[in-house]
Amino acid sequence: MWSEVVEEGESRHPCNGSERDTVSGMHGRSSRSFDRIADRYDDRRGGAERGVVLAADIEPWLSPGSVLEVGVGTGVVSVALRALGRTVFGVDLSGGMLRHARQRLGPSVAQADATALPFADASVDNAVFVTALHAIGDVYGAIEEAARVVRPGGRVVAVHGIPRRTPDDDDMNAAVAPLAPLRDDRPDTAPTLDAAAAAADLRPAGVAWVASTGFAESPNEFATTIEERQWSYLWNVDDATWRRVVLPAVERLRALPDPDRPRTYRLSPRLVAYQA
Repeated sequence: MWSEVVEEGESRHPCNGSERDTVSGMHGRSSRSFDRIADRYDDRRGGAERGVVLAADIEPWLSPGSVLEVGVGTGVVSVALRALGRTVFGVDLSGGMLRHARQRLGPSVAQADATALPFADASVDNAVFVTALHAIGDVYGAIEEAARVVRPGGRVVAVHGIPRRTPDDDDMNAAVAPLAPLRDDRPDTAPTLDAAAAAADLRPAGVAWVASTGFAESPNEFATTIEERQWSYLWNVDDATWRRVVLPAVERLRALPDPDRPRTYRLSPRLVAYQA
């Protein structure tokens, strides 16, 4: 299946993600490597349990046959798709994330750039991005490359964008509202995806909100994740912005009543499917 073998530890990108948090991409965007948080990524984002929920909601949107997950991460979605009977392959830029993916998926994953996939033209039935395009950065390049490797009649499916949060008016969300300009400056918006798909000659096949998942987190826990820069939109915030915008949000979180009491909420991301 691989048109080019990518050995563990190698990268098709000229800069390995362990050296920098971002690497240059096309269209003025950059890719983000998740090496710095690979070992705790699943702890903050629902882990294998959420992977099962996501896979169950994604699977009905796929064409019959194989699945390539671009930005496979720790492999929780792909291993759940495999349990549903799919043949799966995965690529990711981050060697740290791939260490976890290989434990789940074995040699069916490789380190590669989303805009230079090690697959022949029309060699897989589906290409899937699960909360990956915002980190890949180059949405046009990634969608074009996915369209290249998908067979005619196959699907390109993306779970993307800022998740819908319910409730959206709790005290924690209000405390971090000033972070919105940092969090919301992302390339994987619905209009951008639609434009990229059209440029790659993909046809719309449907939209849904999927994988509604419950979380429980206290203000102090949330503040700690921010201080540790666990969220990719914080990785390259400059010192002045950190002092002016981020630290006050942390302080507001820790000043909330009962800061160790978990607040419950649900997140549901948007799914869009395109037909090759």
